[in-house]
Amino acid sequence: MTNRIPTAGTVTMYSTTWCGYCRRLKSQLDREGITVEVIDIERDDDAAVYVMQVNGGNQTVPTVVFPDGSAATNPSLAEVKQRIGA
Repeated sequence: MTNRIPTAGTVTMYSTTWCGYCRRLKSQLDREGITVEVIDIERDDDAAVYVMQVNGGNQTVPTVVFPDGSAATNPSLAEVKQRIGA
């Protein structure tokens, strides 16, 4: 599996159901009208492997993938907006 590259103006967020940082970022993105595809790494083994690849072997969430294919771990709302040009 490769990471799921989102379309322009959107992001893909790798998450878990229990992650408070993930819930907060998702809420902020929703409030800003930014479309986000959420992928639960506890339900998708390939997603968990991808997250570990970009986080030095750790399953650190939220891991956000941007339309250019780059990823950031636990980015702020401001960073997400900047990187998608919102």
